[in-house]
Amino acid sequence: MAPPNPLLSRLAQHLTKREAEGTRRHLTLPATGLVDFSSNDYLGLAKSETLSEKIKSYILDSQFLTGSTGSRLLTGNSAAAEALEAHLAEFHRAEAALLFNSGYAANMGFFTAVPRRGDTIFYDEASHASVKDGIRGSFATAYSFRHNDLDDLARRLPRATGAVFVAVEALYSMDGDQAPLRELADFCQQHGLYLVVDEAHTNGIYGPRGEGLVAALGLEDQVFARVLTFGKALGSQGAAVAGAAVLRDYLINFSRPFIYTTALAPLSLASLAAAYELLPELMAERQRLFELSNYLKDKLNSVPHLRVPAASHVIHPVFFTQGNSPARVRQLASSAQAAGFDVRPIVAPTVPAGTERLRLIVHSYNTTQEIDQLARVLTSSLINC
Repeated sequence: MAPPNPLLSRLAQHLTKREAEGTRRHLTLPATGLVDFSSNDYLGLAKSETLSEKIKSYILDSQFLTGSTGSRLLTGNSAAAEALEAHLAEFHRAEAALLFNSGYAANMGFFTAVPRRGDTIFYDEASHASVKDGIRGSFATAYSFRHNDLDDLARRLPRATGAVFVAVEALYSMDGDQAPLRELADFCQQHGLYLVVDEAHTNGIYGPRGEGLVAALGLEDQVFARVLTFGKALGSQGAAVAGAAVLRDYLINFSRPFIYTTALAPLSLASLAAAYELLPELMAERQRLFELSNYLKDKLNSVPHLRVPAASHVIHPVFFTQGNSPARVRQLASSAQAAGFDVRPIVAPTVPAGTERLRLIVHSYNTTQEIDQLARVLTSSLINC
């Protein structure tokens, strides 16, 4: 019998510790037959038959390949990729755009390449892990500031050296609140700072055509770079960094996640081109999404012992006024799932300990009746747990 492997034993101990804390993660298969209050498919494009038919037409009208064949700098570039990037730039009112394989890769690609040694990055403490990981890979000095707190950012500004970047999300994925983009843009312009906005959860759903929150507010010229993610409202995969043409060229030359990654597959390019063709037609779906979002927030705030922050949009964290714990949040989520609703618990370390919550996401295809029924289920579950 082989002797115990000390490294595997160490890994197992960490997993056992998480199991005891109630924070161990597990892969689960997608729920079937449940009402969706969990996915990022805000507009229903991931399962849209209309989008599926458009994708087929793109494939039939082109010389379609099944594989990427290599990185963009070797054999993986294509006329389809460059045409999509040109369309992204026009659509989002930017000078240029560069495709990445995911929002995570785009944030890593930007922050590890653009801020250099001697530069400074200020980032909102609630920023996504991909932003924080990108910053860790940078040689720039970095400081966090309190969530959505411009006064705290201003207090930290005297520490800055070199080119100074401010990194925020347009809509934060765990709390569902927006960054104060107008105020941030004015602040950065006043002090000569470079504002970088992650639009993962606003691309496709804000603006008259779904251009995102930056464009909806008319701030394109005041934002240095936008990260536009496609795996949420666009119903596909991948991301792009939008900004100046020289920024695109620089990333092609210095961004390792772009240089050393196999290009997006032709099928992904076709699905993105089709989704962007369809996106301007979804004005009614976007309006419905926001109406349902407000309805859910009002409905759940009428449930005793539940609290949904007034600032949340589309993504709604649900807290318990009589205390949160991983076990209680998981129990409430299980009760909702047993009643036919895809509701997920969010616990540490994804969020800080003590801030465990349910995370409800509204979609244009949800109904007020589904929201009413979910509120009744949660009311009953709170009484019984």
